[in-house]
Amino acid sequence: MIEFKNIVKRYSNDTTILKDLNLKCETGEITVLIGPSGCGKTTTMKLINRLISPTEGSIFIDGENIANKNPVDLRREIGYVIQNIGLFPHMTIAQNVAVVPKLLKWDKEKIDKRIDELLDMVGLEPNIYRDRYPNELSGGQQQRIGVIRALAAEPSIILMDEPFSALDPISREQLQDELNHLQRDIKKTIVFVTHDMDEALKIADRIVLMKDGEIIQADEPEKILRHPANDFVIEFIGEKRLEQSQSIPTVEEVMIKNPVTIYPYRGLAQATQLLKSRKVDSLVVVDEEGFTQGYISIYDIAQSFKKEETLVKDILQPFPKTLLPNEPLDNAVELLDKSKLSNIPVVSEEGKLLGLLTRGSIVGYVKDAYENAANGSGVV
Repeated sequence: MIEFKNIVKRYSNDTTILKDLNLKCETGEITVLIGPSGCGKTTTMKLINRLISPTEGSIFIDGENIANKNPVDLRREIGYVIQNIGLFPHMTIAQNVAVVPKLLKWDKEKIDKRIDELLDMVGLEPNIYRDRYPNELSGGQQQRIGVIRALAAEPSIILMDEPFSALDPISREQLQDELNHLQRDIKKTIVFVTHDMDEALKIADRIVLMKDGEIIQADEPEKILRHPANDFVIEFIGEKRLEQSQSIPTVEEVMIKNPVTIYPYRGLAQATQLLKSRKVDSLVVVDEEGFTQGYISIYDIAQSFKKEETLVKDILQPFPKTLLPNEPLDNAVELLDKSKLSNIPVVSEEGKLLGLLTRGSIVGYVKDAYENAANGSGVV
């Protein structure tokens, strides 16, 4: 864990960059520092590897005051990825990745094995890329090398200073996805500086929003979206993002509006034919006025099919739960999960069937929402 205690950073002209900053970056999490230009986020990050020293206060890594460590040794223990990548143009990719392990006097076999592991990890075939030079790679590929170079010596902490901001939107999104994927495996303590709120919301375990050298709000992305601390946070996040995140759909918006139904006096052969033609595994049983009676499944039918006199009403099962159309979707999802049901009927207050909420309809809604967001319609 990285802990900042009462940090002040002041320059000789009495300009105060950080004002009594207190912060914890938890082990194995991505902490994103974000805020407007000049808020102190990059200064905060550079304090961790002593590229900058505080005027007042102390920084601890796993309980040890970093002021007591040799700064060169400290930096070799911390991975560092910067915006302009900083690969050495006269070195091959393998030589770039091996810089810190060589300084730490790893043997050649161990270094070579590590290079190949890391290249594989980011989808770059070692036999193809290890002997290439940086100018032979695309911007996205170079940034991947920058990331794995920071990982080469197996540091527990990685600092990332706007590492993807110079990339095109597609490469940037790919690397954000890749970082999330890598982090699930490597579980490093990452401090990530960005000016892009969408990026922060996508990758962060914890977002630290700064202004004028102070922390305005530090919390999980979900809590920041649901409970912004003040008007500055609302303005910085953007009202549109907040509206999207807080606009929870109702059950009526997500339900299947015309579920397959059957009357209770129908026979099982008719029920079977309906299941096959509509390609479903269960039917909602309603009376002639549309009131929900229960349901039958293909398994219920199979057990009783040989008895020709058996009707739907003889084998129907009551729904243990029903939903009203104006109920929030998150409540319904929780109910589905807890009850282990595959579907729940949506009914009017009188009990008439309006629709059917299924796990499939929820997945379809979420898929459509994200596709609409990606296409710029603003639905999330």
